[in-house]
Formats: sequence, C-alpha cells, structure tokens
Amino acid sequence: MNRRTGRHDHCDFVKADFMNIPKEDKTFDAVYQIEATCHAPDAVGCYSEIFRVLKPGGIFASYEWCLTDEYDEKNPEHRAIRQDILLGNGLPTARTTHEVLGALKQAGFEILEEEDLVKTADIPWYEPIDKDRRWSPFRDFWSFKTTNWGRNMTHYFVLALEKMRIAPKGSVNVSTFLKKGADALVDGGKTGTYTTMYLTVARKPMTKTEKKENKRLEKQASAVLKQ
Repeated sequence: MNRRTGRHDHCDFVKADFMNIPKEDKTFDAVYQIEATCHAPDAVGCYSEIFRVLKPGGIFASYEWCLTDEYDEKNPEHRAIRQDILLGNGLPTARTTHEVLGALKQAGFEILEEEDLVKTADIPWYEPIDKDRRWSPFRDFWSFKTTNWGRNMTHYFVLALEKMRIAPKGSVNVSTFLKKGADALVDGGKTGTYTTMYLTVARKPMTKTEKKENKRLEKQASAVLKQ
C-alpha cells in the first residue's frame, strides 16, 4: 500500500505489541493513539514504552476510554455498566481519567493538555450506536444497522448462519455480548459515567544538555535555510 501511494520512503506498518515496541530508544518525534491503549493490561507499562521510543521533547497525543468522576463504585448500575463495557469491548480494566493522568506522569511525561472532549462536543459520542435513537433514512441510510431493528436482524441472520453451519459455533454468543457491550457504552454515555473522548497531550522532557544540543541543531538548520 505504501509503495502504491508513493509513501514507502517515509511510512511503514509494524504489527507488534505496544507493551514491547520493536524500535530503538528515541526513535520517534511524536506518537499518537486513538482508543487503543485502553486495551493495555498496564497503563504505566504501556506509556513507559511509548516514552522510551520518543525522542526528548517528543509529543504523545492520546484519545482514551475512561471512567469519569460521575462513576460511583458503590452504585450497582454503574458497576454493571462498567462490567458490560469490559466484556463487550475486550478491555482488561476500566481506568478513571485520574488514573490515566497519573500513569502518564509516572511514566515520565509532562502534561501539556488534558480535557474530556465530551463536555464540549456538539453531538453525544454514543449517538451512532444508540439503538433507541430516531433513525432517518434520508440523513443516514446505512446507520440502520445500529438501530434496534437493524441489530436484531443482524443477530437472527447470524443465528441462521450458525444453524446452517455456515458461521462457526459460538457466533451467536459473540453477537450477543457485542450487542450488550454497545448498550453498556450508550448507558455509560447517558449516565455520564464513561467517556471515549479523554484527550491528553504530553511531552517527554529534555535534559539541560539535550536542550542545548537541540538549540544548536536549530541554529544549524536555520543557517542552512538562509544560504
């Protein structure tokens, strides 16, 4: 794909474990992740590995799934929502925004920005998967598949395929817990206990020596550009 689009000289794909990134220390100028590191078994370990492969002064931007301050561990409904989100989305745990922020700091990052973008969003983040929302075929015909009718049609279609042994055994169970996970995300959004839009921007600090070297290189680059 890179070669077909002419990007093979400066773009590459690596299939790897983000808890053990197969790259040398100080490789990248910047790193970003979108709804990925919520699957990490250890947030500090994951962020530390990202810290390792970043160059000093490098930026890490993250869009994380988190429990909010509205989550109450003593509330049975909140606990049920949390558990169904974990099961339906293959998550090892659900971290609070404070835990994510603390893990970044523990990994060595300086926090430049942090915000739950749910608070300023024009449209609720869970709307596309809310089975009870009003469906408009003229606005978005294909979103029918995530409505209550669309989900049920998909579910029974999978059931038929499994009965005919076209789909592997267990496909209906997978369909069931995926539906349950989607409903839990919607409930998490409506109760305000869960966000998929926690933004953090962090920087790997530079030592005094690294700052001096960086300034020297910047002056060198500036002189070359003026020639």
